[in-house]
Amino acid sequence: MLLCVTASHKTASFELLERLSRQPETVAPSLMAAGVQGAVVLATCNRFEAYVEAEEVDSEAVIETVAQATGIPSADLDGSYQVVEDSHVAEHLFAVASGLESVVSGEGEIAGQVRRALSGAREQGTTSPQLERLFQRASQAQRKVKNVTALHRAGRSLVRLSLELADSRIADWSTQRVLLVGTGSYAAVTLASLRQRGAVDISVYSPSGRAVPFAQKHGIRPVSPGDYANVAQHSSLLITCTSAEMVLGPAQFERRPDAAAGCPVGTHSQLVIDLGMPRNVDPAVAQLEGVALLDLETIRLHAPLEELHATDAARHVVREAAESFHLDGSRQSVTPAVVALRTHIFGLLEAEIDRARRRGDENGRVEQAMRHLAGVLLHTPTTRAHELAAEGRADEFHAALETLYGLSAEPNTASDAATA
Repeated sequence: MLLCVTASHKTASFELLERLSRQPETVAPSLMAAGVQGAVVLATCNRFEAYVEAEEVDSEAVIETVAQATGIPSADLDGSYQVVEDSHVAEHLFAVASGLESVVSGEGEIAGQVRRALSGAREQGTTSPQLERLFQRASQAQRKVKNVTALHRAGRSLVRLSLELADSRIADWSTQRVLLVGTGSYAAVTLASLRQRGAVDISVYSPSGRAVPFAQKHGIRPVSPGDYANVAQHSSLLITCTSAEMVLGPAQFERRPDAAAGCPVGTHSQLVIDLGMPRNVDPAVAQLEGVALLDLETIRLHAPLEELHATDAARHVVREAAESFHLDGSRQSVTPAVVALRTHIFGLLEAEIDRARRRGDENGRVEQAMRHLAGVLLHTPTTRAHELAAEGRADEFHAALETLYGLSAEPNTASDAATA
């Protein structure tokens, strides 16, 4: 059984999402320790989701485990999450991966975040065959939505939306001195968007020390830790997008006596855009003279209305993909039983063919006729098995097989028999 506990910008406050995103890597191992078969956690700037596979899933137990792993009291989570169960989990994840549940409908960064969530679960050893299949199909659904609908053309990323909001303050992007803080996937997208707008004077600082290789790769200037505060003071646009917390605060704007000549804070307008989750910028920065702060909470208030036609087409693709996922899963549920039946029938067939050969079936016509008959006889029960599975009645086929033939349809038994 699959289950998803989801808290997003639609259900939870920005502050709660920030708290949930502080240590997402602790959640999946905690869920495994609680007895589930698999767990994958998706944590982004606007959502926190735990996907779980288990024989029997108690949503309250999952929520309690999430609360303990993140250090957030269960009472604080009340009313801030939704529970998506079994048959609806695939459609939900496929919609998320396609950008349909994002602040900005159709935003592209979420697809990579979904892929990285699965990679993280693999590294932690918390994924399961069913969750592997679910997340791989989510990536396939996202690509199909991108290829066959106009959603990706109508939709805009949070990065692009933040820069569009900055347009009202910036007359000429080529005159801006830009400091980019962070070197991850958001940083690369941000850099591309800045260049599209004409920004040329761009520096990068990395709290984790990766500024030099990132700068060399993208042709911009790296900033050393010792120069960070000085460059921050003399940048007109600062954009943070790193997993580190509070990398920019009032301290970086304090004018040092030995600071190089330039244009310090207070003599011109500086714009700070915080794309980090947890937040990268101390809110106190907004109180400094000449500094304006644009954070994710503000950005999402300006998200445009969904483009209805593109969204409707995309949701149709998502629904079809979810139906296909469940149909394939249903077929897999009766595969052991079908294999067991075919193995049994072909075992009887080979014994009869061997007897026919001993009686003198030299031209092979009897063998040919018997093999044809076996195929005809197996066609109807095989087809019926898949039909029952699609209707959620696979257990009826298993029961009939055991009643009529005394065959066990356990997966291991069937696999062993098929390869014997």
